[in-house]
Amino acid sequence: MKLLLGILLLCLACSTHGSQNFALAQSNARSQALAFEQQGQEVEAEQAWREIVQAHPRDAEALAHIGLLEARQDRYDSAIVYYRKALAIEPAFPDLQLDLGLALFKTSQFREAALSFKSALQKDPGNQRLTILLGMSYYGMHSYAKAVPYLKQAAEKDPQNLPLRLTLVHSCLWAKQFACVLDVYQQILALNAESAEADMLAGEAMDGMGNTNGAIEQFRAAERANPNEPNVHFGLGYLLWTQRQYADAAKEFQAELVNNPQHGQARAYLGDSMLHQNDYAGAEAQLKQAAVVDPSFALPYLDLGIIYASSSHNEDAIRAFQKAIALEPEDVDSHWRLARLYQSMGRTEEAKAEFTKVSAMKREQDQSPHPKALSIP
Repeated sequence: MKLLLGILLLCLACSTHGSQNFALAQSNARSQALAFEQQGQEVEAEQAWREIVQAHPRDAEALAHIGLLEARQDRYDSAIVYYRKALAIEPAFPDLQLDLGLALFKTSQFREAALSFKSALQKDPGNQRLTILLGMSYYGMHSYAKAVPYLKQAAEKDPQNLPLRLTLVHSCLWAKQFACVLDVYQQILALNAESAEADMLAGEAMDGMGNTNGAIEQFRAAERANPNEPNVHFGLGYLLWTQRQYADAAKEFQAELVNNPQHGQARAYLGDSMLHQNDYAGAEAQLKQAAVVDPSFALPYLDLGIIYASSSHNEDAIRAFQKAIALEPEDVDSHWRLARLYQSMGRTEEAKAEFTKVSAMKREQDQSPHPKALSIP
């Protein structure tokens, strides 16, 4: 019995000594990996952490560090894999949700990034960085109404941050929270009294609220502040176009094209304005160019159909109207003009089919005479 007890004690002593050696070796490996990181030797650091993972596949710290080192080398997809492995082992690992969220954000995986940032924010309420990142994630996924409260909270904590307020005001606008737009607009003016972009956003908000005259004045203010601001002339031109001030609108569209000759919508609306002034030759030239620059926009094809029909180029007109309908199936005017053209050509059944579509759409759609609200492309 004494012999057996002695053997057991000896084995236990050996086992304990072995565990101590094992723990010491692991501690040394960790210290070496951290030292490499602190010295900026990222290749050596990553290799050291990988050796730890090879020996201990469930070491969450080592997995997290490998993910961090991968992210520092812009290998975000690989970083995400390691971060998720570490989280699966140790969900409460410090800052891991933030690191994962950043990697997801930088690969435009905004929905998943938002989930990570939200989880991290629940553990650290009021964290300014996480609040901004969560708001920006919603912004990136076009969930503007969800972005607004987080961006607003962050802006309140940082009164001098102009870029943050510009992002907030865009979110308010696209969420159709027009009162919010005008409120943040005043804050922006306090930081930059000559902000053409802010004037334009306020103009879009006023247009959305039905105050077209106020919107026009805001765009004129933006134009004075910076006549080279992208879309400033287009926005003003569009508002004038909605008021049927076609000559003045055409001047603004031309000014936009001086700033940006490849602005397809500015050229299309210029052609449309010329058409309304009975300059068919000038309109046709502009509309054809607009269709090349932006072939996804229906207006040039509708107007070209009108021009072709007026000169009895009926087959060309039919093709143009059909193209406009293919791009914008719910546009009543394109169907109605095609129906009228079929009728004038004696194609009764085709005309009847188009008129039936027009009647159905008129029953379904809001028949407000007001044009669509301004939307800067």
